[in-house]
Amino acid sequence: MTPIFKDPNAVLTYSIAWPPDTIGGAAISAASWSVMPDEPGGLAMSGEFVDGSETGARISGGLPGHVYRASCHIDLGDGRSADRSLLIRVDQR
Repeated sequence: MTPIFKDPNAVLTYSIAWPPDTIGGAAISAASWSVMPDEPGGLAMSGEFVDGSETGARISGGLPGHVYRASCHIDLGDGRSADRSLLIRVDQR
């Protein structure tokens, strides 16, 4: 997985477009985001959203030189669930 680069001062919206073969025509009923490692001064999540087959969140902060895994878990209307992750490397720009 190739990391996405982020400045620690930037507040950016990241999103995941869930492919049809993952959701199989079902609606996304809930989405939750988490970040690892969870550390003081690390990435912070806010403004989580679901828009059709896309989920996203605003991500801020992070410690320069650190790599984080931002994960999104979705629940589908038909009872299934799925997870996807983004690798985010924080670099001072």
